[in-house]
Amino acid sequence: MTVQTNPLTHERGLTFGRAVSIVAKREIMVRLRSKAFVISSILFLAAVLASAIIGSQAGSLFQSTTSVAVTSEAAATVEALEGVEVTEASSEDEVRDLILDGTVEAGVIGSPSEGFTVIGERGAPDGLIQALSVTPQVELLDPNAPNPFLTYFIGLGFGLVFFMSAMTYGNTIAQSVAEEKQTRIVEILLATIPARALLAGKVLGNSLLAFAQIALIAILVIGAGAATGSTILLDGLGIPLLWFVAFFTVGFVMIAALYAATASLVSRVEDLASATSPIMMLVMIPYVLVIIFNNNPAVLAVMSYVPFSAPVAVPMRVFLGTTAWWESLLALGVLVIATVIALRVAALIYDRSLLRTGKRVKVTEVLRSGA
Repeated sequence: MTVQTNPLTHERGLTFGRAVSIVAKREIMVRLRSKAFVISSILFLAAVLASAIIGSQAGSLFQSTTSVAVTSEAAATVEALEGVEVTEASSEDEVRDLILDGTVEAGVIGSPSEGFTVIGERGAPDGLIQALSVTPQVELLDPNAPNPFLTYFIGLGFGLVFFMSAMTYGNTIAQSVAEEKQTRIVEILLATIPARALLAGKVLGNSLLAFAQIALIAILVIGAGAATGSTILLDGLGIPLLWFVAFFTVGFVMIAALYAATASLVSRVEDLASATSPIMMLVMIPYVLVIIFNNNPAVLAVMSYVPFSAPVAVPMRVFLGTTAWWESLLALGVLVIATVIALRVAALIYDRSLLRTGKRVKVTEVLRSGA
Protein backbone atom coordinates (compact mmCIF):
# COMPACT_ATOMS: atom_id res chain seq x y z
CA MET A 1 0.00 0.00 0.00
CA THR A 2 1.36 3.44 -0.94
CA VAL A 3 1.26 6.06 1.79
CA GLN A 4 0.58 9.62 0.60
CA THR A 5 2.69 12.24 2.34
CA ASN A 6 2.10 15.93 2.77
CA PRO A 7 4.79 18.01 1.01
CA LEU A 8 5.06 20.17 4.13
CA THR A 9 6.01 17.21 6.31
CA HIS A 10 9.17 15.21 6.64
CA GLU A 11 9.78 11.52 7.02
CA ARG A 12 10.01 11.79 10.81
CA GLY A 13 6.60 13.42 11.07
CA LEU A 14 7.62 17.03 11.69
CA THR A 15 5.27 19.49 10.08
CA PHE A 16 6.74 22.49 8.30
CA GLY A 17 5.45 24.86 10.98
CA ARG A 18 6.81 22.72 13.80
CA ALA A 19 10.21 22.51 12.12
CA VAL A 20 10.30 26.30 11.68
CA SER A 21 9.41 26.89 15.33
CA ILE A 22 12.13 24.49 16.53
CA VAL A 23 14.81 26.23 14.44
CA ALA A 24 13.57 29.69 15.48
CA LYS A 25 13.63 28.74 19.16
CA ARG A 26 17.14 27.37 18.78
CA GLU A 27 18.34 30.58 17.10
CA ILE A 28 16.82 32.72 19.87
CA MET A 29 18.22 30.62 22.72
CA VAL A 30 21.70 30.53 21.19
CA ARG A 31 21.74 34.34 21.00
CA LEU A 32 20.30 34.86 24.48
CA ARG A 33 22.89 32.51 25.98
CA SER A 34 25.71 34.44 24.32
CA LYS A 35 27.32 36.87 26.77
CA ALA A 36 28.67 38.93 23.90
CA PHE A 37 25.17 39.33 22.43
CA VAL A 38 23.57 40.24 25.76
CA ILE A 39 26.29 42.72 26.73
CA SER A 40 26.36 44.40 23.32
CA SER A 41 22.56 44.69 23.31
CA ILE A 42 22.53 46.25 26.79
CA LEU A 43 25.25 48.73 25.80
CA PHE A 44 23.42 49.62 22.59
CA LEU A 45 20.13 50.23 24.41
CA ALA A 46 21.94 52.25 27.09
CA ALA A 47 23.49 54.40 24.36
CA VAL A 48 20.06 54.94 22.79
CA LEU A 49 18.56 55.95 26.15
CA ALA A 50 21.45 58.33 26.88
CA SER A 51 21.14 59.87 23.40
CA ALA A 52 17.38 60.36 23.86
CA ILE A 53 17.84 62.08 27.22
CA ILE A 54 20.71 64.25 26.01
CA GLY A 55 18.80 65.12 22.83
CA SER A 56 15.74 66.18 24.81
CA GLN A 57 17.87 68.45 26.97
CA ALA A 58 20.21 69.63 24.23
CA GLY A 59 19.07 73.23 24.44
CA SER A 60 19.82 73.60 28.14
CA LEU A 61 23.02 71.56 28.02
CA PHE A 62 24.64 73.70 25.35
CA GLN A 63 23.40 77.05 26.60
CA SER A 64 26.29 78.98 28.16
CA THR A 65 26.03 81.74 30.77
CA THR A 66 27.88 85.03 30.38
CA SER A 67 28.74 87.06 33.49
CA VAL A 68 28.09 90.75 32.83
CA ALA A 69 28.60 93.88 34.95
CA VAL A 70 26.06 96.63 34.33
CA THR A 71 25.18 100.10 35.53
CA SER A 72 21.77 100.70 37.07
CA GLU A 73 20.40 102.23 33.84
CA ALA A 74 21.23 99.05 31.85
CA ALA A 75 20.35 96.52 34.54
CA ALA A 76 16.67 95.94 33.64
CA THR A 77 17.40 95.42 29.95
CA VAL A 78 20.34 93.05 30.46
CA GLU A 79 18.60 91.00 33.16
CA ALA A 80 15.81 90.23 30.67
CA LEU A 81 18.28 88.49 28.36
CA GLU A 82 18.71 84.69 28.45
CA GLY A 83 22.03 83.16 29.45
CA VAL A 84 23.29 86.26 31.28
CA GLU A 85 24.42 86.52 34.91
CA VAL A 86 24.20 90.16 35.96
CA THR A 87 26.38 91.99 38.50
CA GLU A 88 25.24 95.56 39.12
CA ALA A 89 27.96 98.18 39.52
CA SER A 90 27.68 101.68 40.92
CA SER A 91 29.52 103.41 38.08
CA GLU A 92 31.03 102.88 34.65
CA ASP A 93 34.52 102.82 36.19
CA GLU A 94 33.50 99.99 38.50
CA VAL A 95 32.18 98.06 35.48
CA ARG A 96 35.60 98.36 33.87
CA ASP A 97 37.39 97.34 37.09
CA LEU A 98 35.24 94.20 37.41
CA ILE A 99 36.19 93.23 33.86
CA LEU A 100 39.91 93.84 34.40
CA ASP A 101 40.10 91.79 37.61
CA GLY A 102 38.27 88.87 35.96
CA THR A 103 35.10 89.05 38.06
CA VAL A 104 32.93 89.29 34.94
CA GLU A 105 33.45 88.58 31.25
CA ALA A 106 31.94 91.77 29.87
CA GLY A 107 30.13 94.94 30.83
CA VAL A 108 27.18 96.99 29.56
CA ILE A 109 26.77 100.70 30.15
CA GLY A 110 24.29 103.23 28.81
CA SER A 111 20.51 103.26 28.73
CA PRO A 112 17.67 102.20 26.41
CA SER A 113 17.09 105.78 25.33
CA GLU A 114 20.74 106.67 24.64
CA GLY A 115 21.88 103.24 23.50
CA PHE A 116 24.18 100.67 25.05
CA THR A 117 27.93 100.14 24.98
CA VAL A 118 29.32 96.63 25.43
CA ILE A 119 32.73 96.57 27.12
CA GLY A 120 35.23 93.72 27.01
CA GLU A 121 38.88 93.28 27.94
CA ARG A 122 40.17 91.83 24.66
CA GLY A 123 36.90 90.99 22.98
CA ALA A 124 33.19 91.20 23.66
CA PRO A 125 30.83 88.16 23.67
CA ASP A 126 29.09 87.92 20.29
CA GLY A 127 25.88 86.64 21.85
CA LEU A 128 25.64 89.68 24.11
CA ILE A 129 26.28 92.05 21.22
CA GLN A 130 23.62 90.37 19.10
CA ALA A 131 21.10 90.39 21.94
CA LEU A 132 21.50 94.15 22.45
CA SER A 133 21.59 95.01 18.74
CA VAL A 134 18.57 96.27 16.86
CA THR A 135 17.38 93.40 14.67
CA PRO A 136 14.71 93.41 11.97
CA GLN A 137 11.38 91.67 12.53
CA VAL A 138 11.19 88.12 11.23
CA GLU A 139 8.10 86.54 9.67
CA LEU A 140 8.05 82.74 9.40
CA LEU A 141 5.71 81.24 6.83
CA ASP A 142 6.05 77.83 8.49
CA PRO A 143 6.71 78.43 12.20
CA ASN A 144 6.32 74.71 12.97
CA ALA A 145 9.03 73.59 10.56
CA PRO A 146 11.60 71.28 12.25
CA ASN A 147 14.97 72.69 13.19
CA PRO A 148 17.54 71.63 10.53
CA PHE A 149 20.05 70.71 13.25
CA LEU A 150 17.45 68.50 14.95
CA THR A 151 16.37 67.02 11.61
CA TYR A 152 19.95 65.99 10.89
CA PHE A 153 20.33 64.09 14.16
CA ILE A 154 16.92 62.41 13.88
CA GLY A 155 17.80 61.25 10.37
CA LEU A 156 21.16 60.05 11.71
CA GLY A 157 19.35 58.19 14.49
CA PHE A 158 16.89 56.40 12.18
CA GLY A 159 19.66 55.50 9.74
CA LEU A 160 22.05 54.32 12.44
CA VAL A 161 19.49 52.12 14.23
CA PHE A 162 18.39 50.50 10.96
CA PHE A 163 21.95 50.05 9.77
CA MET A 164 23.28 48.62 13.06
CA SER A 165 20.35 46.24 13.60
CA ALA A 166 20.36 44.97 10.01
CA MET A 167 24.12 44.51 10.00
CA THR A 168 24.27 42.84 13.42
CA TYR A 169 21.49 40.31 12.93
CA GLY A 170 22.14 39.88 9.21
CA ASN A 171 25.76 38.95 9.84
CA THR A 172 24.65 36.67 12.68
CA ILE A 173 22.40 34.72 10.30
CA ALA A 174 25.11 34.58 7.63
CA GLN A 175 27.69 33.37 10.16
CA SER A 176 25.33 30.65 11.36
CA VAL A 177 24.62 29.40 7.83
CA ALA A 178 28.30 29.38 6.83
CA GLU A 179 29.39 27.58 10.01
CA GLU A 180 26.76 24.88 9.52
CA LYS A 181 27.96 24.31 5.95
CA GLN A 182 31.64 24.33 6.88
CA THR A 183 31.19 21.83 9.74
CA ARG A 184 28.76 19.70 7.66
CA ILE A 185 26.15 19.99 10.40
CA VAL A 186 23.71 21.17 7.76
CA GLU A 187 23.70 17.67 6.25
CA ILE A 188 22.45 16.26 9.55
CA LEU A 189 19.86 19.02 9.87
CA LEU A 190 18.54 18.42 6.36
CA ALA A 191 18.06 14.77 7.20
CA THR A 192 15.45 15.92 9.71
CA ILE A 193 13.87 19.09 8.33
CA PRO A 194 13.45 20.67 4.86
CA ALA A 195 15.90 23.36 3.78
CA ARG A 196 13.16 25.97 3.52
CA ALA A 197 12.03 25.25 7.07
CA LEU A 198 15.61 25.77 8.21
CA LEU A 199 15.77 29.09 6.36
CA ALA A 200 12.38 30.22 7.69
CA GLY A 201 13.35 29.33 11.25
CA LYS A 202 16.61 31.27 11.08
CA VAL A 203 14.88 34.32 9.62
CA LEU A 204 12.02 34.13 12.10
CA GLY A 205 14.20 33.65 15.18
CA ASN A 206 16.59 36.49 14.40
CA SER A 207 13.76 38.73 13.20
CA LEU A 208 11.95 38.32 16.52
CA LEU A 209 15.11 39.35 18.37
CA ALA A 210 15.55 42.36 16.08
CA PHE A 211 11.89 43.35 16.48
CA ALA A 212 12.20 43.12 20.25
CA GLN A 213 15.24 45.39 20.17
CA ILE A 214 13.50 47.97 17.98
CA ALA A 215 10.41 47.88 20.21
CA LEU A 216 12.63 48.47 23.25
CA ILE A 217 14.29 51.40 21.48
CA ALA A 218 10.88 52.94 20.76
CA ILE A 219 9.80 52.44 24.39
CA LEU A 220 13.04 53.96 25.71
CA VAL A 221 12.77 57.02 23.46
CA ILE A 222 9.12 57.66 24.32
CA GLY A 223 9.84 56.95 27.99
CA ALA A 224 12.73 59.42 27.97
CA GLY A 225 10.40 61.99 26.44
CA ALA A 226 7.80 61.39 29.14
CA ALA A 227 10.39 61.57 31.92
CA THR A 228 11.97 64.79 30.67
CA GLY A 229 8.76 66.36 29.37
CA SER A 230 10.30 66.75 25.93
CA THR A 231 7.73 67.74 23.30
CA ILE A 232 10.25 66.79 20.61
CA LEU A 233 10.33 63.14 21.69
CA LEU A 234 6.65 62.89 22.62
CA ASP A 235 4.92 64.89 19.90
CA GLY A 236 7.52 65.05 17.14
CA LEU A 237 8.89 61.49 17.20
CA GLY A 238 5.96 59.41 18.45
CA ILE A 239 4.22 58.76 15.12
CA PRO A 240 7.47 58.53 13.06
CA LEU A 241 8.74 55.90 15.52
CA LEU A 242 5.63 53.78 14.97
CA TRP A 243 6.12 53.98 11.22
CA PHE A 244 9.78 53.07 11.67
CA VAL A 245 8.85 49.95 13.66
CA ALA A 246 6.34 48.91 10.96
CA PHE A 247 8.77 49.41 8.07
CA PHE A 248 11.67 47.84 9.95
CA THR A 249 9.57 44.76 10.71
CA VAL A 250 8.96 44.10 7.02
CA GLY A 251 12.31 45.33 5.72
CA PHE A 252 14.38 43.29 8.14
CA VAL A 253 12.70 40.03 7.06
CA MET A 254 13.79 40.80 3.50
CA ILE A 255 17.36 41.61 4.55
CA ALA A 256 17.62 38.55 6.82
CA ALA A 257 16.49 36.22 4.05
CA LEU A 258 18.98 37.73 1.59
CA TYR A 259 21.83 37.38 4.10
CA ALA A 260 20.97 33.71 4.67
CA ALA A 261 20.70 33.00 0.93
CA THR A 262 23.99 34.76 0.20
CA ALA A 263 25.77 32.87 2.97
CA SER A 264 24.56 29.55 1.54
CA LEU A 265 26.62 30.24 -1.60
CA VAL A 266 29.92 29.85 0.27
CA SER A 267 31.43 26.86 2.04
CA ARG A 268 33.83 28.68 4.36
CA VAL A 269 33.28 31.37 6.97
CA GLU A 270 36.33 33.18 5.58
CA ASP A 271 34.46 33.85 2.31
CA LEU A 272 31.47 35.49 4.00
CA ALA A 273 32.76 39.06 3.85
CA SER A 274 33.10 39.12 0.07
CA ALA A 275 29.85 37.22 -0.47
CA THR A 276 27.70 39.45 1.74
CA SER A 277 29.31 42.77 0.77
CA PRO A 278 26.61 43.59 -1.85
CA ILE A 279 23.88 43.16 0.80
CA MET A 280 25.91 45.27 3.22
CA MET A 281 26.16 48.04 0.64
CA LEU A 282 22.39 47.96 0.06
CA VAL A 283 21.93 48.47 3.80
CA MET A 284 24.64 51.11 4.13
CA ILE A 285 23.55 53.31 1.22
CA PRO A 286 20.24 54.42 2.84
CA TYR A 287 22.17 55.27 6.02
CA VAL A 288 24.48 57.56 4.06
CA LEU A 289 21.71 59.06 1.91
CA VAL A 290 19.47 59.98 4.83
CA ILE A 291 22.38 61.86 6.44
CA ILE A 292 23.06 63.81 3.25
CA PHE A 293 19.44 64.39 2.16
CA ASN A 294 17.67 64.38 5.55
CA ASN A 295 15.93 67.68 4.74
CA ASN A 296 15.39 67.15 1.00
CA PRO A 297 11.72 66.19 0.40
CA ALA A 298 12.26 65.18 -3.25
CA VAL A 299 15.07 62.70 -2.52
CA LEU A 300 13.27 61.30 0.54
CA ALA A 301 10.14 60.80 -1.58
CA VAL A 302 12.09 58.68 -4.06
CA MET A 303 13.78 56.75 -1.23
CA SER A 304 10.35 55.94 0.23
CA TYR A 305 9.60 53.60 -2.67
CA VAL A 306 12.99 51.88 -2.70
CA PRO A 307 12.75 48.77 -0.48
CA PHE A 308 16.14 49.11 1.22
CA SER A 309 15.75 52.82 2.04
CA ALA A 310 12.01 52.97 2.80
CA PRO A 311 12.41 52.01 6.51
CA VAL A 312 14.48 55.16 7.00
CA ALA A 313 12.96 57.56 4.45
CA VAL A 314 9.28 57.17 5.34
CA PRO A 315 9.68 57.92 9.09
CA MET A 316 11.76 60.97 8.16
CA ARG A 317 9.03 62.22 5.80
CA VAL A 318 6.42 61.69 8.51
CA PHE A 319 8.56 63.68 10.95
CA LEU A 320 9.03 66.49 8.44
CA GLY A 321 5.31 66.47 7.57
CA THR A 322 6.01 66.10 3.84
CA THR A 323 3.98 62.93 3.24
CA ALA A 324 0.30 62.03 3.28
CA TRP A 325 -0.90 58.95 5.18
CA TRP A 326 -1.74 57.13 1.96
CA GLU A 327 1.80 57.67 0.64
CA SER A 328 3.22 55.92 3.69
CA LEU A 329 0.80 53.02 3.24
CA LEU A 330 1.66 52.81 -0.46
CA ALA A 331 5.38 52.72 0.35
CA LEU A 332 4.71 49.99 2.92
CA GLY A 333 2.80 48.02 0.28
CA VAL A 334 5.73 48.29 -2.13
CA LEU A 335 8.06 47.06 0.60
CA VAL A 336 5.79 44.10 1.39
CA ILE A 337 5.70 43.05 -2.28
CA ALA A 338 9.49 43.39 -2.54
CA THR A 339 9.90 41.32 0.62
CA VAL A 340 7.68 38.52 -0.71
CA ILE A 341 9.69 38.41 -3.95
CA ALA A 342 12.98 38.47 -2.00
CA LEU A 343 11.79 35.61 0.21
CA ARG A 344 10.92 33.47 -2.80
CA VAL A 345 14.26 34.12 -4.49
CA ALA A 346 16.19 33.63 -1.24
CA ALA A 347 14.40 30.34 -0.55
CA LEU A 348 15.24 29.11 -4.05
CA ILE A 349 18.92 30.01 -3.70
CA TYR A 350 19.14 28.58 -0.19
CA ASP A 351 17.47 25.32 -1.16
CA ARG A 352 19.65 24.75 -4.23
CA SER A 353 23.03 25.79 -2.82
CA LEU A 354 23.00 24.63 0.80
CA LEU A 355 24.57 21.25 0.09
CA ARG A 356 27.03 22.52 -2.51
CA THR A 357 30.60 22.59 -1.28
CA GLY A 358 33.88 23.79 -2.67
CA LYS A 359 34.30 27.14 -4.33
CA ARG A 360 31.75 29.91 -4.03
CA VAL A 361 28.64 29.25 -6.11
CA LYS A 362 27.39 31.98 -8.44
CA VAL A 363 23.81 33.20 -8.03
CA THR A 364 23.13 32.93 -11.76
CA GLU A 365 24.33 29.34 -11.75
CA VAL A 366 22.01 28.46 -8.86
CA LEU A 367 18.99 30.12 -10.41
CA ARG A 368 19.58 28.36 -13.76
CA SER A 369 19.99 24.97 -12.18
CA GLY A 370 17.03 22.75 -11.39
CA ALA A 371 18.86 20.82 -8.71
